[in-house]
Amino acid sequence: MFKGSMPALVTPFRNGELDLDALKHLVEWQIGEGSAALVPVGTTGESPTLSLEEHETVVEEVVKAAAGRVPVIAGAGSNNTVDAIRLVEFAAKAGADAALVVTPYYNKPTQRGMLAHYKALHDCADLPIVIYNIPGRSIVDMSPATMGELAKLPRIIGVKDATGDIARVSQQRATCGADFMQLSGEDASALGFNAHGGVGCISVTANVAPRLCAEFQAATLAGDYAKALEYQDRLMPLHEAIFTEPGVAGAKYALSKLGLCSDEVRLPLTGLEDSTKAALDAAMKHAGLL
Repeated sequence: MFKGSMPALVTPFRNGELDLDALKHLVEWQIGEGSAALVPVGTTGESPTLSLEEHETVVEEVVKAAAGRVPVIAGAGSNNTVDAIRLVEFAAKAGADAALVVTPYYNKPTQRGMLAHYKALHDCADLPIVIYNIPGRSIVDMSPATMGELAKLPRIIGVKDATGDIARVSQQRATCGADFMQLSGEDASALGFNAHGGVGCISVTANVAPRLCAEFQAATLAGDYAKALEYQDRLMPLHEAIFTEPGVAGAKYALSKLGLCSDEVRLPLTGLEDSTKAALDAAMKHAGLL
């Protein structure tokens, strides 16, 4: 069972290439700041613009750098089941602790198609799988009933739920069982998500404010929602500012302000507008990061 604050790690670039030194430094910093697990090469890791070879390199390097100190949940999703099998098999071989698998995007499978896709990935390797349900990006939305069917498989262990609908937590507890791990994929609603039965967040903001996010999650998991609300008040402007433009661009800009990596993103993403930078600067100051 994974729980707490888990950054959806950015993938640092320098002059268009992977910046593996910066990546290793980020891993060290995240562990030192109290992050409970690391999640490389998800959407925030710019997986859509990484080659398969780059994707595998990032997974391998994060696993090596983490060195068993915290779990690594490797992004391994694709809308091509054959490619997803390759990524899940590689994650297992590299020593990742689980794979994060997004619902197939663009080709819009039915619920039956999603069942077949995840069953194939479940069967291809001896590795736990976390479903990533993000209909805002993938267009398809896995229903609680479908998730309940997948939860019967021994290595389908949980979900990163980025629907923004906290009622889903209760609905999925009903179909999947109370022990099925539910992680928020939406920073702003993570407080309510955990109140409904969630146990953590795969977070974009945790790239920038890992200690605050870890302490916020610890407060919710201890049932201290008054303390958690104080953290929420500090973090909310940062959540909003990071997502003014695509979240990875916001996170990388903020990390560049902290001297941890460049703000370089790959096209079709672009660097931030000056107005967004100003909003992020103000939010970082509000959170006590600058």
